[in-house]
Amino acid sequence: MRTLLVVVFGALAFMLVQVHAQDQVRHIAPRNPIVADADVNSQPIPRLPDGKVDITGPWFDGGSNGNIEREGGLKPGELPLLPWAKELMAKRVPKDEPYTACLPMGVPRINPYPWKFAMTYTSKGLSHIYQLHETGDAGAHRVIYMDGRKHPADLIPSWWGHSIGRWDGDTLVIDTVGYNDKFWFDSRGTPHTEKLHTIERWTRINFGRMTNEFTIDDPGALSKPVTLKFTANLVRPGLKVGGDLMEFICLEDNEYGAAAGLEKVGSGK
Repeated sequence: MRTLLVVVFGALAFMLVQVHAQDQVRHIAPRNPIVADADVNSQPIPRLPDGKVDITGPWFDGGSNGNIEREGGLKPGELPLLPWAKELMAKRVPKDEPYTACLPMGVPRINPYPWKFAMTYTSKGLSHIYQLHETGDAGAHRVIYMDGRKHPADLIPSWWGHSIGRWDGDTLVIDTVGYNDKFWFDSRGTPHTEKLHTIERWTRINFGRMTNEFTIDDPGALSKPVTLKFTANLVRPGLKVGGDLMEFICLEDNEYGAAAGLEKVGSGK
């Protein structure tokens, strides 16, 4: 089988894309320009003008994309899925992946491309945090309310849910409910229900790394709550090219999905 290596210039990374004779994209491997392990303590942890730790980024990683168990620090089969959820997961196939149809990834799915937190202030202080992804998800972005509001009692289920945040010392705590059941936790098709409740604890542990302690409580799909741990990697500062999020437009009839043979995309249920 003839294979070509094509260098794609995009985002903050150079990507090697393997294109086979059938003209289908088989693998995309980003070369992520992150702060090296040897340099994670090379600078102090930066702070914002209000004194809070600067967690804006941009970052790579910090959540599940391929396998939520492996990437979250669990052993194979350790995620306590209920029998129906295991059965559904076994039936899911790549062509039904909602993300390939430009639908939002949901939480905690941080893909291999850059993302960041963006802060919005009013005269009263920090009011909103936006989580922005370079891949765009057809223009969707996640909102974390930092103004002290509570979760509404009559939420309409949505891709990102309703997120309220607070600071616990230097840790950003995000509490989210009101999810729909359409997105997948990972590309394997790990499911959840509308009963999903998540709590994230984002802590910048040094200049180059930030941890995400992620608790999943979903009595509809899990037999008990479970806490996973992910690590986000800071994009290396001082890059001659890039250094911040780049534009990426995802359309319903996207070229990536067509190239990968994923033209027919279902609801993901």
